[in-house]
Amino acid sequence: MAEATRAARSLSATTRKTRGAGHSVYVVLLRDPRRSDPWGLYVGQTSRDPDLRFDQHKAGYKASGAARRFGQQLLPDLVAHLNPMRRWEALDLESALAEAFRAAGVPWVEGGH
Repeated sequence: MAEATRAARSLSATTRKTRGAGHSVYVVLLRDPRRSDPWGLYVGQTSRDPDLRFDQHKAGYKASGAARRFGQQLLPDLVAHLNPMRRWEALDLESALAEAFRAAGVPWVEGGH
């Protein structure tokens, strides 16, 4: 988790808390005991409250299969320094965050598109 924290902290949002900043990126902790390394991360972005969006994933509404089946909890501390931001930047940072996690050696990363 230390690698994921460093990777997330390496990013910044230029539109954080600016006018029109209503989107957030979020990270979900994944766990699949069938995998050789059972822990992973799902990265998403939303205009909703990330807690509500996580509940939607778990309920199957517009859900990522990985977040629905294997999502354990949100990890808001990883992205608190980024949120909220403008939509275009949330889309960019969603992808950048997933790539940063992969580059940092997180073995299982979902989302980020």
